[in-house]
Amino acid sequence: MSVDRPTLSVRNLEKKVALGRETIHILRGVSFDLGHGEMVALMGPSGSGKSTLLGIVSGLDSPTAGEVILDGDDIGRLSERHLSSLRARKVGMVFQSYNLIPTLTALENVQLPLYVPGRNGHDPERAAQLLSDVGLGHRLGHRPSQLSGGEQQRVAVARALVSDPPLLVADEPTGNLDTETGAALVSLLLDLRKRHGTTILVATHNNDVAHLADRVLRMRDGRLVTS
Repeated sequence: MSVDRPTLSVRNLEKKVALGRETIHILRGVSFDLGHGEMVALMGPSGSGKSTLLGIVSGLDSPTAGEVILDGDDIGRLSERHLSSLRARKVGMVFQSYNLIPTLTALENVQLPLYVPGRNGHDPERAAQLLSDVGLGHRLGHRPSQLSGGEQQRVAVARALVSDPPLLVADEPTGNLDTETGAALVSLLLDLRKRHGTTILVATHNNDVAHLADRVLRMRDGRLVTS
């Protein structure tokens, strides 16, 4: 495997949806590469296509046209079963709304991605280490309702990394956090990237987040306007 190969390569991505007699163009020929261990901010106004792009590169949505190569795999050529397996192994996802299971502890929430075919579903040692890495080693048995918003987002980050994925995708991860907590989360992502070598693509409206990224991709009307 070549060390020069991008972690993520996107080529001529198009996304169209039919709305009555009208065709809505959400993505219009988007192309870019993300290198190993790179942190890239994706910026643009609401409706510019950021969330749709994240969904496609994560394998949660399919493009109308174009190509997505993730860690050497062309995800557009995979069956749903193989795509599900690839998502579990190669993509960690962090959302603005945390998406934690309220009845599970922090330790149990972090282990959730391991409960897929081909994994044993039970690795409390790794989950506990990741929670310690994000500063929550003392909160293993706490449920989401017992955690602050910033702590819940840290659990979500640990969960995204438990499978040791090459790519972490974050959609407005600081959107529900105050300025100080959001800054701490971004510092955490940068630190974890350094430790784990994870490539990070983060959609954000926050200029402070963008300033800490290696570079910024800007979208407008479904197009990449600067890179």
